[in-house]
Amino acid sequence: MASSSKDNNSKVYSAFSLAAAIGAAAVAKKGLNSSWRAATGKNPPANPADPDVGLSEAIMWAALSGTLIGVARMLATRRAAHYYARSTGHLPPQLQKDNQDASKAPAPQS
Repeated sequence: MASSSKDNNSKVYSAFSLAAAIGAAAVAKKGLNSSWRAATGKNPPANPADPDVGLSEAIMWAALSGTLIGVARMLATRRAAHYYARSTGHLPPQLQKDNQDASKAPAPQS
């Protein structure tokens, strides 16, 4: 019975985390689009891979959008994990430590 409860909690966390990440990405993209228009006076590139988009503009858009949307998704997912931990008293199973000890990791090759 406890395993079923954990599975259900894990599914609830996964759904909540996904919804939070998608919402955060949408908000970040909307803010990024507005900021891009304000800074450049034109719309952001719809497809940076399009050869009609200047290379420097495509690179700048890809770097900014990838970074900001990634950070927004990560922050939303962390917030969801924090809420889950406060509600259940433990981290979601996907985020629980797996007893890995960095001191026992193989030394980097030189």
